[in-house]
Amino acid sequence: MFGILKFQTFLLVVLLFICSCTYLHGVFPAWLDRNKSGPLGTFWRAARIGERLSPYVSLCCIAMAVSLIMGQ
Repeated sequence: MFGILKFQTFLLVVLLFICSCTYLHGVFPAWLDRNKSGPLGTFWRAARIGERLSPYVSLCCIAMAVSLIMGQ
């Protein structure tokens, strides 16, 4: 029930959010580009992080996958 309070689960949710926003920006760039400010600006910022830091985000995704596989 309180899975988001676990640090590993929190990191997984953040990584999935960044990756999802980056994918959506690639598919629907106009939708995210017109919402750069306000609450919907969070999606644009996450997409920007995913685009600019893509090598680091992908390394974190690989590390998270290995961590989940080894942990179970």
